[in-house]
Amino acid sequence: MNVNKPVSKVLVLDDCPVHKDALKRFCDENNLVGVKVSKSRLPSVLRSNIDLGAILFGEGYGGSAEASAEIAIRINAVRPELPIIMRRESDPTLDGLPESLRRVVCATYVGHDMAPLRKVIDEYIFSLDYPNALVRGIAEMTQAILGDVFKDLAVACETPYIVRDRIIFGEVFSLIPLESAWCRGYMMMQAEEAPILELLDRFQMTHGARDGEADFRDLNGVLGEVTNLIWGSFRNRYVGDADAWLRSQVQVPLLVNHKHKYISFGSGNPQLCFMYRLTDPQSGRSVKLHQRFVFSLSWSPEDFKEVEEDVGAMVDAGELELF
Repeated sequence: MNVNKPVSKVLVLDDCPVHKDALKRFCDENNLVGVKVSKSRLPSVLRSNIDLGAILFGEGYGGSAEASAEIAIRINAVRPELPIIMRRESDPTLDGLPESLRRVVCATYVGHDMAPLRKVIDEYIFSLDYPNALVRGIAEMTQAILGDVFKDLAVACETPYIVRDRIIFGEVFSLIPLESAWCRGYMMMQAEEAPILELLDRFQMTHGARDGEADFRDLNGVLGEVTNLIWGSFRNRYVGDADAWLRSQVQVPLLVNHKHKYISFGSGNPQLCFMYRLTDPQSGRSVKLHQRFVFSLSWSPEDFKEVEEDVGAMVDAGELELF
């Protein structure tokens, strides 16, 4: 795992065998993870996959110009937040494409010149610069907190990734604002209810914490505790001068559509995401927790800095002992 360099998963809808190797090299060189899906499974994947950054679409994917246009239009209707980047056979521009297709494709390129593809990937996916210390620090503090809360479980963090989608993972999530001189936005923790409840049942049985099966209130309590602890660590490590928050208090409404498991923070900014896997060493069973950072209100990475701990104060407080 590389916790310093986030990646982004892109859905590759391009059947051209000649272009396959070049596209794979491009993904490897540009922190992209390409995934493919059969045409029959495409609708279900678009409705369920929560961690996509873009769609790489071949002009001939549908077999004809009309069929390709129809597929791209359907994709845009289901996931309008995902940029569709089309590889054309000869013309690197949008010229000659049906008007309906031009409205949903954000950029085009040709196989022998990948520079336009690199430019649009930087513009749409990696448009926000996340300092390495921030990415690494978030993973470290979250893993430490999850290890303290779930003492008998092994905690692992997968490679951080960037997404543009707005689909909610699981049935329960917590949301807490993050505000500092260099960022304003939200942190969200997401989980599937049933696996976490099963984990809590085993945990409570092992430690004799309470009688009866765990219910959604137990899940709410644990997720709330974890969220508060991570927020506190983030604040202590990164927030700094709280008075600087007052310089900008612009707010935008959040929008949640429960039926479609969709949430919008009023911004098209990509989101920094982490996925943690909690594993029971005895049974080998594991559950996932998703963590998202949405800096939708303010983002100034040039002002980012870690808060330096006053070692003397920590010694006086009993947190450290001099050797």
